[in-house]
Amino acid sequence: MKILRTQDEKRRLIYLIAAFTAVYLIWGSTYLAIKYAIETMPTFLMAGVRFLVAGGILYVFARISPGYEKPKATHWRTAFIVGALLLGVGNGAVVMAEHYISSSMTALLIASNPFWMVTLGWLFMGRGKPTYKVSLGLLIGFIGVSMLIMGRPAADGETGDTQWLGIFLVVIATIGWAFGSLYGAIAPTAKSNILAAGMQMLAGGLLLLIVSALSGEWQKFDYRAVSSVSWIALAYLIFVGALVAYTAYSWLMQNASPSAVSTYAYVNPVVAVLLGWAIAGETMTVQMLIGAAIIIVSVMLVTTNNKKKIQPKAPDIHKSLTPVAECKPASTTA
Repeated sequence: MKILRTQDEKRRLIYLIAAFTAVYLIWGSTYLAIKYAIETMPTFLMAGVRFLVAGGILYVFARISPGYEKPKATHWRTAFIVGALLLGVGNGAVVMAEHYISSSMTALLIASNPFWMVTLGWLFMGRGKPTYKVSLGLLIGFIGVSMLIMGRPAADGETGDTQWLGIFLVVIATIGWAFGSLYGAIAPTAKSNILAAGMQMLAGGLLLLIVSALSGEWQKFDYRAVSSVSWIALAYLIFVGALVAYTAYSWLMQNASPSAVSTYAYVNPVVAVLLGWAIAGETMTVQMLIGAAIIIVSVMLVTTNNKKKIQPKAPDIHKSLTPVAECKPASTTA
């Protein structure tokens, strides 16, 4: 029995590492992918199609999987609330923001998410007050992000009113994402994480398409004007960014502490800046590299503090690990 338990614990630890890696690396790359996608695609239409297609695939996969249980009305209610906050407000505002600021700047600003996750969880969700170590880790992370922002040369279009509008949209996105994540962690959801993620994407994608229709995007859209780069970016966002990473994130929110999960917001900017430098030709400075190193230290502080909360445990492991295992096409997501 002890050997079996040890095997389960090791397996769970492997899934934790894989899920964190997916959320850290893949979501960092989606900022650049979004930038390319909206170059020739309408904002909300692109986002809506992304999540509606990804959600449909996940839902069908969960539906034909062994042990499928039909979701209840309360599960759909949760899906629409979480989908509206995470995808409607969170992702929708981010996509809008990238019309006014660069993908790397957007990712850097997203790093404020841990503060909202911890603070809002403490004030409104009845979670414990942040410990000294967690607070210190978050503060150090913020300092690192500030160094990244101050050390990065300004890009075209990132000055004046448009820049502040982009920044405001990202702040709104982080608050919506934090509330959606915290609510989803306590609200009733389908037993299968992959089914829950699919339902949330379907709901969020539908809401984004409604916004797209109301804003007149459908009337102006011409698929022939969409570039091959935008199509490729959309495919990446659907099959890698949404299917794998979002599912991994959803699973982590139920199997790791919120403060530990929220550290993705510190690692994503580093990945975004590196990709901006390597692919988009953005400048990288020594100060940015120092800021990136500080961010990694802050992540270690927060995750080490929550070691006991994310340590492997045995109960119902096969069911709880289903999403990560089934979305395994290598270890991708976002």
